[in-house]
Amino acid sequence: MTEGFHDNAAVIRFLTTDPADVGCEQTMELLHVYADLVLAGEYPEAHLPGIAAHLRDCNPCAEDLQGLLAPVGWPLDRSAAGVGVY
Repeated sequence: MTEGFHDNAAVIRFLTTDPADVGCEQTMELLHVYADLVLAGEYPEAHLPGIAAHLRDCNPCAEDLQGLLAPVGWPLDRSAAGVGVY
């Protein structure tokens, strides 16, 4: 009966959300700070672990981060922006 749920990656990701995940609202409030840390060569996950947890699971927020980094020439690859980290 629950076999259909195993086929849906989005449902599985939702059901296994990291408890540290701060959600979209708080991520959006501090996304510019996270981007500044990436650009400064810092490890943003160490400073903002709840945002990093959220960015790992929320593609729209991760895309917003990429949008902040792209104008300064940062690669759009998630891992290059600490996004494997975020």
